[in-house]
Amino acid sequence: MDNCFGLISYNNKDREFGSLSKSRPSYMLPYGGRYRLIDLTISNMVNNGIRSVALYTGEKIRSTMDHLADGKPWSLNSRFHGLFLYPPIKQSSLIERLGDIADFYSTLNFFKTLREDNALIVKSNVIFMKDLEDAYEKFVSSSSDIMLFYVRKNDEKQEFVNTNKLHLDDQGFVSNIGVNLGTEKSFNMYIDAMFIKKEVLISLVKETVEKGNANSLKDAIIKNKKSLIINSYELADPVYLINDTKSYYDANLDLLTKDIFNQMFIKNGKVMTKTKDEPSTIYRRNPDVENSLIANGCIIEGDVESSIIFRGVKIGKNAIVKNSIIMQKTEIKEGAVVINSIIDKYCVIEEDVSLVGSINQPAIIEKYGRVEKE
Repeated sequence: MDNCFGLISYNNKDREFGSLSKSRPSYMLPYGGRYRLIDLTISNMVNNGIRSVALYTGEKIRSTMDHLADGKPWSLNSRFHGLFLYPPIKQSSLIERLGDIADFYSTLNFFKTLREDNALIVKSNVIFMKDLEDAYEKFVSSSSDIMLFYVRKNDEKQEFVNTNKLHLDDQGFVSNIGVNLGTEKSFNMYIDAMFIKKEVLISLVKETVEKGNANSLKDAIIKNKKSLIINSYELADPVYLINDTKSYYDANLDLLTKDIFNQMFIKNGKVMTKTKDEPSTIYRRNPDVENSLIANGCIIEGDVESSIIFRGVKIGKNAIVKNSIIMQKTEIKEGAVVINSIIDKYCVIEEDVSLVGSINQPAIIEKYGRVEKE
């Protein structure tokens, strides 16, 4: 895939994460004990041979700049390739309403300077780790203009209502993109990821800006479906669309399933991130720790079950943590109970406090928060 560059488009769904995205874009949310969501997207591109990656950051860029910097952890700091960060720029209000098309329009000159002829575009809320070499070969050999990725989903419980639904003909070419209303037991869920020829991308962006007839690249593709060759490629789970707090919570706790963890972190290439040196985790007073991911630098004295614990967390004597995500440098003091919760960085849960959410609506404590007993 050395003739392909990567584009990570901003998903603009931060408001769906409440206080978790108060000071960071949702793609910068912590994941798996020591990573950020964006680490997987960039790592997957690099593992597939992509050497030029552009991220459209959104407005809250401080944490993005701090974490990604010059792209060195992903070897994207070379002289001729690299990681490019593009915050939004002020444009005509008529252009800004065009969503990701407006972002792409602002970087047309960047596209033209790249020697690569094709692009892999992934929304920043989509995470997966897959070998895409077979898909790329089929995209190139079939002379397709675009190849859309999808996952076949069983939807008997209607968990995926209002997601994008891909309609295919008998040969696997895309006839349309609709919305899943839960009328079928299974459907092809489009995951906002695609291969596209650079010249086609530039043409769609220019035409959409000029005509103003679409609100996103996806809409522009649908508008021009009769004049484009649009192929498809099925990916196997796990693929995650992190659209809100619940999907973020589930994507983390799913890592406690061994097969999912192996597919996300081992089988399909390593996940790279900004390194932070911490000492080994200390387990004192023989705590009961079961089915959990615990990063380094922690001090564990209480019981932990089915949880994700990030670096530098302290869990006090007789404390209980279950089905929860506890982020960096948080302290859960003696006797506290935290169940079905997401605790952001640098929080303090005071002694004997009980914090209990539900699996469908986890309790959330925002960054630097302190929960005291009434």
